[in-house]
Amino acid sequence: MFTTEKDGDSCGVFVPNGGQKKLQGTQERGYWSTKAEFILTVMGAIIGPGNVWRFPYLCYKNGGGVFFIPYILFMVICGIPLFFLETAMGQYTNQGGITCWKKICPLFQGIGYASHLIIAFGATSYIIIIAWSFFYLFSSFSADLPWATCGNDWNTDSCMDYSIANRSLGVKRSQNTTLPVVEFWERRVLKISGGIEEVGSLRWELVLCLILAWVVCYFCIWKGIKSTGKAAYFTATFPYAMLLILLIRGLTLPGAIDGIIYYIYPDVSRLSDPQVWLDAGTQIFFSYAIGLGFLTSLGSYNTYNNNCYKDCFYLCLLNSATSVVAGFAIFSILGFMTYEQGVNIAEVAESGPGLAFIVYPRAVAMMPMPQVWAACFFLMIILLGLDSQQFVGLECLMTSLVDLYPSYLRQGYRRELVLLAICAVCCLLGLSLVTEGGMYLLQLVDFYVCSGTTLLLLSICQSVSIAWVYGAERFYGNITDMIGYRPPPLMKLCWCYLTPCLCFGTFIFSIVRYSPLKFSSTYVYPLWANILGWFLATISLSLIPLFVLYKLVNGEGTLRQRFLLLCLPEDDLKCLPPLGDDVAAPLTEIKHLPRQDEVAK
Repeated sequence: MFTTEKDGDSCGVFVPNGGQKKLQGTQERGYWSTKAEFILTVMGAIIGPGNVWRFPYLCYKNGGGVFFIPYILFMVICGIPLFFLETAMGQYTNQGGITCWKKICPLFQGIGYASHLIIAFGATSYIIIIAWSFFYLFSSFSADLPWATCGNDWNTDSCMDYSIANRSLGVKRSQNTTLPVVEFWERRVLKISGGIEEVGSLRWELVLCLILAWVVCYFCIWKGIKSTGKAAYFTATFPYAMLLILLIRGLTLPGAIDGIIYYIYPDVSRLSDPQVWLDAGTQIFFSYAIGLGFLTSLGSYNTYNNNCYKDCFYLCLLNSATSVVAGFAIFSILGFMTYEQGVNIAEVAESGPGLAFIVYPRAVAMMPMPQVWAACFFLMIILLGLDSQQFVGLECLMTSLVDLYPSYLRQGYRRELVLLAICAVCCLLGLSLVTEGGMYLLQLVDFYVCSGTTLLLLSICQSVSIAWVYGAERFYGNITDMIGYRPPPLMKLCWCYLTPCLCFGTFIFSIVRYSPLKFSSTYVYPLWANILGWFLATISLSLIPLFVLYKLVNGEGTLRQRFLLLCLPEDDLKCLPPLGDDVAAPLTEIKHLPRQDEVAK
């Protein structure tokens, strides 16, 4: 650790202070109380409902056990290196997802703004899943599960309950009948309209559940990492307990082995399908929360000498292991359903909300004490949803705002009031998603704005800016100074070459294979809706080049000098020699500016 002085001002950001960074001119930013709080909060950020309903379906759809080949490849080349890069960048700069770029590479600060706009979109839309889960949770506390039988106010004449009793009477499924669980989902919970152009009225019960979800979220994070870290002790661990219980219960059900065989049966021929590789890549980016700034913000509260490399490696393995275990739990229950009702596994193996709000409610209705199992499952979904997107997403937004305006937001109750305003605005915007046509809008936002394609582009920008502008070797030196040893050279190789190439190839393939968005298998979104989706996605990504243009236009010196100055870290700018009357440093001085590790030597 060192300090260099120039004209009485600090020329570096490091001071001998127990290995921690010191922010000059501002109040103490704060650190995690314990290492466990950081681990549990990151666990909550990267482990969510997607591990439960998305990975098992993708594994079944894309060749069973063979899907692990592209999945592990993306995990090694993209997942772990980018996960480590974002966490280390936050720990090194001690800043959130926006201001960290100012210290590393000011030219690419637009990456931070783009990722935070995506977080705002995600926090507004993702919480609807929690509202649905609250609705099902409250519905579970009844004498009979309302989705288990027909004869309710919302059921139609085509509703048919294919229970064990019906099977014993020889009742066979007809193409013109619907299941009670499907009618409960579509006609009772959503009251879904005919399309995105039919907005319909507000679902007042879902509105109340949405408000409840936002209230719970606010009071769990209103004190910053002090409350978020404490809440993580419960929200990050309870879903694991429930998942273990569901796994044990699922494996003891008749027909479970058949479901597991469907889940892991290897189909080698699927490896020749490019869609399998695309699904593996998007799943890694989606489940690892890469490109959103989550990891940077959470890592910024670590002490300077924390071994973030080891933390990131084990957290990535934990995430993938959770997805695999969740697949065994879910498909053992699907196997039970095929055994009890005689349906094909393809009819019940669905991805997304269909698995959580149609398939599983249908399964628990056939179990002993169905109310208990239903309540446990939806409580698990609520906690996974709150911890993954809401807690961490809003904490990330607040961290960046506080770092942008530290003198204002670190005083009194201003932080709490700003957080309250953000929650209130997001809640009001989310009302459009709990209308009768809200499901269509939710899928549109999720597909275009929060999808893997957007995260792929953000990840490419991150890799290029760190590896080629700031310098991979230089960043390796920063990491070595923090953790005390050099990480494996594979990390640097991935940042420089493998990760950008693989991400770019996957992005090109996703464009080539693009098809208009569909809802289920029947409704095709109109052209204007797809244009709206692309527009929303472009809003966030456009912040990157727009910020570059803004900084270049408002800089001083020649265009070349402005560009070179913006590529220098904030600390190097402090170390520039006196410029006299020149408006910018000469090109030779900028190019040959010594790095901080060279200054230390």
